[in-house]
Amino acid sequence: MSPSLPATPALSRRGLLKFSLGASAFLATAGLGASLSGCSSSIPADGFAILRRADLLFLRALVPVMLNGAVAIEKMPNAVADTLHSLDNALNHLSPEMLKLTQQLFDVLGMAVTRGPLTGIWGSWENASADEIRHFLDRWENSSLSLLRMGHSSLLQLVMMAWYSREQSWVHCGYPGPPTV
Repeated sequence: MSPSLPATPALSRRGLLKFSLGASAFLATAGLGASLSGCSSSIPADGFAILRRADLLFLRALVPVMLNGAVAIEKMPNAVADTLHSLDNALNHLSPEMLKLTQQLFDVLGMAVTRGPLTGIWGSWENASADEIRHFLDRWENSSLSLLRMGHSSLLQLVMMAWYSREQSWVHCGYPGPPTV
């Protein structure tokens, strides 16, 4: 008598490792392809030291969703602009290797060929709704792939660090500011 397969095949540890390795190779190849093809320009956008034009398109859609509830609607445009400049300043002080990894993450999220399958946002970031962006963030946060969870964590930490390092954010969270010496 031959053993029968279960009705719903479970993903084995080996299968998960193979899938993760394949996904990692795909992301690395896509990032390298973008760099080599010129899709990811290394020229900073006007008024920025590190952030590129493509990065800004993605971040201008993401930041308002992440700051929702911490910023009044009427103050959101200024908060987004200030957060982007603060983020640019923080990226300008990263080690070259950490900056390279961050830019690869931004490249993968900016390229249409990788953005759709990885985020579920098939159109441009400018046309993505807040619900679509929230769904993308939830999907990455709860992914079975550690690479996506790390990407979510990186995005969250970068944006929150940039926002909460600004004095205008302190009132919302009750922080009186650094003590005067």
